Amino acid sequence: MNKNPLERLFEVNTDAEIWWDSSPLIYQGWAAEMVKKAPDQQKAKIWQEQFERMYNPDHPERGLFRGVTTNPPLSLKAIKANEPYWENFVENLVKENPGIDKEKLFWLTYKEIVKRGAQMYQKVFEDSGYKYGYLSGQLDPRVRNDVDTMVAQAEELHSLNPNVMIKVPGTKEGYEVIRILTSKGIPTNNTLAFMIPQFLAAANAVKKGLEEAKANGVDLSQWRSVITAMSARYGTLGDLKKEAEERNIELTESDIRWAEISIFKKAYRLIKEGGYPSKMLLCSMRVSPIINGKPHCWHLEKIAGADIVYTCPPPFIEKLMFEYEDIEFKPDAIYEDPPKDVLDKLLRIPYFERGYMEDGYTPDEFNTHSALVATAIEFSNATQGMIDFVAKHLN
Repeated sequence: MNKNPLERLFEVNTDAEIWWDSSPLIYQGWAAEMVKKAPDQQKAKIWQEQFERMYNPDHPERGLFRGVTTNPPLSLKAIKANEPYWENFVENLVKENPGIDKEKLFWLTYKEIVKRGAQMYQKVFEDSGYKYGYLSGQLDPRVRNDVDTMVAQAEELHSLNPNVMIKVPGTKEGYEVIRILTSKGIPTNNTLAFMIPQFLAAANAVKKGLEEAKANGVDLSQWRSVITAMSARYGTLGDLKKEAEERNIELTESDIRWAEISIFKKAYRLIKEGGYPSKMLLCSMRVSPIINGKPHCWHLEKIAGADIVYTCPPPFIEKLMFEYEDIEFKPDAIYEDPPKDVLDKLLRIPYFERGYMEDGYTPDEFNTHSALVATAIEFSNATQGMIDFVAKHLN
């Protein structure tokens, strides 16, 4: 059997999970397009078989993908992938809801995208005894500092299907929301998170919420927690390069990858050693760096063997399959330390040093972290894109 890179990654630690980082609604269309792009007929046949092993709508419980992450840009892509259908859907909503405004119309449409995606993984959820098969539906990024609104949205999204996990932002207020939702037995995914202080804030919020849930006899059989590290976004959207230039520190592409990977390795160790019930999730991965003309994927190679979730968007999978299909993994790579000289250089940059330290930022400072703000703006713009799409159908 010809196995693709993600299948081989899973083999080095079968407690790890590979998730689909996009709406499940687009998977079959994307897979069909990938097969068309295959360099020859033999490769097309191999890829077709691989894609069916990753997710088969007739038997999703047998697939490689054990869960799903979505966000506003990915939900907008789901609309764009089948625009005539969603145009008709929105028109019907307008007819059924006289006087509806664009915000409510957006929310109803967004909920439908989340619900349908979750239903596609319901069989995975049930057959695994509620261990796998969660779909992460994100709260509106525009309300990331409003606890009450986020909790209300979370309860509404989770009520759509029992396997809807709530993506909660890594703001000061977001960690209070994670505590509240955990106390109610609602599964959570901490997003907009980039650094050690945030990951520990999430882990401790979950811990406190669980204590409350258990004290109140809350059913936790369909609950779980993951903590997302938005890896490449930390290295490219924040102030890492800016602060390095200000100090005349030259950063290579490899150094930037090591900054992201070093933080993740430490987070993994702290969560494991602390006995926290949350599982780390790695997203925002890149086929990078290029060394001697050959592409590498250090986000996978240097973290292979970890008991984590790797969530993979279509463009990332495509680059792996076209550019680095022969990637190999070591089962103990996660435990290998970063190079000391690189780590020492990175620790001279406050942006990295503070993100690497357990107490490098206060919760109040989370909200203004440059990578968080940049990502929140991008996600808010995508949310506005969905609002603009539905608003066209209002008189």
